[in-house]
Amino acid sequence: MFHVILFEPEIPPNTGNIIRLCANVGCSLHLIEPLGFVFDNKHLRRAGMDYTELANVQRYPNLQSCLDTLQPTRLFAFTTKGSRNYADVQYQDGDAFIFGPETRGLPDEVRTAIPAEQRLRLPMREGSRSLNLSNTVAIAVYEAWRQLEFNQQ
Repeated sequence: MFHVILFEPEIPPNTGNIIRLCANVGCSLHLIEPLGFVFDNKHLRRAGMDYTELANVQRYPNLQSCLDTLQPTRLFAFTTKGSRNYADVQYQDGDAFIFGPETRGLPDEVRTAIPAEQRLRLPMREGSRSLNLSNTVAIAVYEAWRQLEFNQQ
């Protein structure tokens, strides 16, 4: 299936919602520290409900250790600074998707290390700043999974 990478997530309910999403669709979730919250925070548990035990969640001290472990064939950055529409990509099993922290997005050094054609953007109305992180992850994962015909790999 797919790998969801959250780079320094800040808001526990977003991470909890993403844990729940990953448990339900079969994605692995990779959290890059530092986290903006205590991982066992009651708000995280509430949003993720009992799905934390059902999801494959890994934590890493930095992005490089995550990438060294995963060695993804393709890494896509979801960013408001991307120029390619996320729906124009032909996703493959094993692709990894990285998302930045809620208040600042992916840092320049992370974003620019990913080839421009792999920096993706979700369309929004002109003048809109960004979508909620958990909504963005859900949209991206479901489009990729749809392309695999919702195969339960």
